[in-house]
Amino acid sequence: MRPEGEGLVGLADGEVRSGEGAGSAPGPARMLSNLNEWLWQERFWLPPNNSWAQLEDRDGLVYAHPRDLLASLPLALALVVVRIVFERFVGLPLSRWLGVRDRSRRQVRPNAVLEKHFLVEGPRPEESQLALLAAQCGLTLRQTQRWFRLRRNQDRPCLTQKFCEASWRFVFYLCSFVGGACVLYHESWLWAPVNCWDNYPEQALKPALYWWYLLELSFYISLVMTLPFDIRRKDFKEQVVHHFVTILLITFSYSANLLRIGSLVLLLHDASDYLLEACKMFNYTRFRLACDALFVVFSLVFFYTRLVLFPTQILYTTYYESIINRGPFFGYYFFNALLGLLQLLHVFWSCLILRMLYNFTRKGRMEKDIRSDVEETDSSEGEPDAEHPPLKNGAVRGPRAAPEDAEGPRSRAAGRLANGHTPAS
Repeated sequence: MRPEGEGLVGLADGEVRSGEGAGSAPGPARMLSNLNEWLWQERFWLPPNNSWAQLEDRDGLVYAHPRDLLASLPLALALVVVRIVFERFVGLPLSRWLGVRDRSRRQVRPNAVLEKHFLVEGPRPEESQLALLAAQCGLTLRQTQRWFRLRRNQDRPCLTQKFCEASWRFVFYLCSFVGGACVLYHESWLWAPVNCWDNYPEQALKPALYWWYLLELSFYISLVMTLPFDIRRKDFKEQVVHHFVTILLITFSYSANLLRIGSLVLLLHDASDYLLEACKMFNYTRFRLACDALFVVFSLVFFYTRLVLFPTQILYTTYYESIINRGPFFGYYFFNALLGLLQLLHVFWSCLILRMLYNFTRKGRMEKDIRSDVEETDSSEGEPDAEHPPLKNGAVRGPRAAPEDAEGPRSRAAGRLANGHTPAS
């Protein structure tokens, strides 16, 4: 059992002994102590023939201790407060200065029956439910469909909110990448990942690496804390999985003193994340050329770091080189499983980016946010317009459309503007 394990669970030897002397059934303190002893078994965390005693601070050398990570919880709360202040006093004025304008949205007429269904049953009722709701409210099916569509639009985040969120993440990822590069620049394992395993696990912890690690963990904890309030995107589930996997990787790598390889994983991800957030910011403004240029740069960096460097350098060294002079253990399999799951997420997001690249090369410009910011439009992407049902040939009939033989050429021409576009409904 690791010596500081008792400090983690808050037990004292006197408390356990007093419980044993009473001759009663094991109490919560004893159960917690047994769980603590089982959790910190050396065979889970360290290679064979290594012990926690080797990682005790001595001779001026400081090693990573799991209890150090408890500081991430108050720091995560502090980051949430900093984010609120930043978005209010920096992100919002910056969005206005860059010309970000929120679209005006039509408000739905209050309807208690439809509102209750929207909140309780969901925002997308089935066709049978729509017909029943229409009968209850004395509306037509088309009016009911329109109400739900407009109501969904009201809950969609505005551009200003998206910009503020992206600006906060951009600032953090950029600072984290620059700070991490400064911390690791003079370290040998940055340029040769095989050096991550020199004298492992007896690798001393440097203060700068500890604070960078702690800040990264606190940030991802803060992202989990704000999930209910953040903008929900189409890859929401993948983002949640990514956050939890990252928190597990940071926590486990710190506790098992896998800081060297863990630091490379963090730096590799930060290298493209700030470019993604910058691309989002420009996508919400009128600077289309800057958005398109950043999109191309981000795509190249993402593919190179996540699909080339990550599997060939990180996965290779953790799977093969890490056990050259030592046998595999539980932490080896667990750590590689988390990295493998992370790589699957990389492939998923790469497919989204490739689809965006295809649309970009075909149309010559970005039309949607990339990767995690691919969102529905106000007309509910993928959903046929209730007011403009599709015809058999895929065309869309307008609200007052009629067969062409019922209208002459003059009437059809009157429905179009001089530049060839149909008037917006």
